[in-house]
Amino acid sequence: MVPALRYLGSARGRARGGFPGACGPASGRLWSLCGGGRSASTSSFDIVIVGGGIVGLASARSLILRHPALSIGVLEKEKDLAIHQTGHNSGVIHSGIYYKPESLKAKLCVQGAALIYEYCNQKGISYKQCGKLIVAVEQEEIPRLQALYERGLQNGVRGLRLIQQEDIKKKEPYCRGLMAIDCPYTGIVDYRQVALSFAQDFQEAGGSVLTSFEVKDIEMAKESPSRSKDGMKYPIVIKNTKGEEIRCQYVVTCAGLYSDRISELSGCSPDPQIVPFRGDYLLLKPEKCYLVKGNIYPVPDSRFPFLGVHFTPRMDGNIWLGPNAVLAFKREGYRPFDFNARDVMDIIINSGLIKLVSQNFSYGVNEMYKACFLGATVKYLQKFIPEITISDILSTCSFK
Repeated sequence: MVPALRYLGSARGRARGGFPGACGPASGRLWSLCGGGRSASTSSFDIVIVGGGIVGLASARSLILRHPALSIGVLEKEKDLAIHQTGHNSGVIHSGIYYKPESLKAKLCVQGAALIYEYCNQKGISYKQCGKLIVAVEQEEIPRLQALYERGLQNGVRGLRLIQQEDIKKKEPYCRGLMAIDCPYTGIVDYRQVALSFAQDFQEAGGSVLTSFEVKDIEMAKESPSRSKDGMKYPIVIKNTKGEEIRCQYVVTCAGLYSDRISELSGCSPDPQIVPFRGDYLLLKPEKCYLVKGNIYPVPDSRFPFLGVHFTPRMDGNIWLGPNAVLAFKREGYRPFDFNARDVMDIIINSGLIKLVSQNFSYGVNEMYKACFLGATVKYLQKFIPEITISDILSTCSFK
């Protein structure tokens, strides 16, 4: 098993030069914000992060700022950074209201929201603190809404208010509801832009980012590479699909939808295994975007692991309506008919899917129905904004 990242002590210098071996040094491309690339001249690092999404880049940035003497590299399988989940999400800066009080999720979400605003202000990254309403449209939803409000207070979410119909109209003139939670500090941002800024910070601090390096194997070296000056100082060997390799002392995996497979490559358990779901959004016509000012969410049903269809403003001025949640046949497939045989086989043999389907069967059927029939989704959206019609929908896009 590959050793865990357990010690980051004394200075170890910068990345070490390439070495000849059975596979040879990596010749991946060093990523640059200015475009283009050049062959990597290093093949060993103190720490390697697998995955160039926002989690991997944030981890790399934090490590190098805390331990500037270490040599740290990021490996990304694509030609560019942050193009999957980081670049395929609604862009909402959540406030932390949904999570169990005193849980790590709750603490990190509340702290993270404050930190992302602070970071964006420091870097000049655009965002909109447009707020969010969680709206009860049925009488039976009000007890759940009030319980969610109490949870948000326990989590320390700033500025929460329970508001009635007249105040809902003041915040969202076209929205209908019996009662709502007003979350004024919820916002929106382009997370890919944030991730690329993390990458720039990391590189400016001396870190290296190698793109087009798809990890195929992670193993402990059996012997020192010939003519290597570093001996067994870098005992972990990371190989890519081209037969190239990188050596390091520690490895941190942040592989997104492939995190279970990369975990298994490192000698750890693949559990919990990934079951991919895709979220389809509807796009509101530009001339109808006046209907929505901020985020409008339904009251979540705790029986199901999704927040429901909602109204989401975007940094480019568009309004997204959605998402649904439908089973995907490819882990990084963003279109309805994207297919990968291995991913499908993993879905079939994954016992977690059977449990998930059995617990959420009626919800799943309803989601599939709405995915197939636009009118069903629009009818649901009309519970919140009655003025929306099918003719107001410009297109369907899959982003999550």
